[in-house]
Amino acid sequence: MIHMYQTRAWHDQLSPSLAEFERLAMETYANLPEEFRRLTGDIIIQVAEFPTEEIMDDLALETPFDLLGLFEGRGIAERWNPATGEGPNRITLYRRAILDYWAENEETLGDIVAHVLIHEIGHHFGLSDEDMERIEEGAGDWPSPGS
Repeated sequence: MIHMYQTRAWHDQLSPSLAEFERLAMETYANLPEEFRRLTGDIIIQVAEFPTEEIMDDLALETPFDLLGLFEGRGIAERWNPATGEGPNRITLYRRAILDYWAENEETLGDIVAHVLIHEIGHHFGLSDEDMERIEEGAGDWPSPGS
């Protein structure tokens, strides 16, 4: 027999909206170590439901659920140049793919978002998997939002 109090917590809950997901991503990014965030310079973090058709084609993705996040930009030595018109670095998190991954794994949504952010930035700037693991291990030491 299912007791009502066991299901009530999720009875009227929805998955996070794009705006809520973006807030989670921004809070997560703000709590990454400063020396790690410094790699990105000015960065835009945005959330989309799925990658565009162009990105899907460029990356030869079979399904839009294959991509959790994407870093677009340049390294420290290749920073924005007004002459080229290129803007700041950008990370796009794909909400539906991340929620799908979350539903299939035993990780918190915040941990998954942190993992995607760290790996998108880390791979782009040539950090080793060990470097990124050390950064992720510090995630448990982060203050909770609002504290």
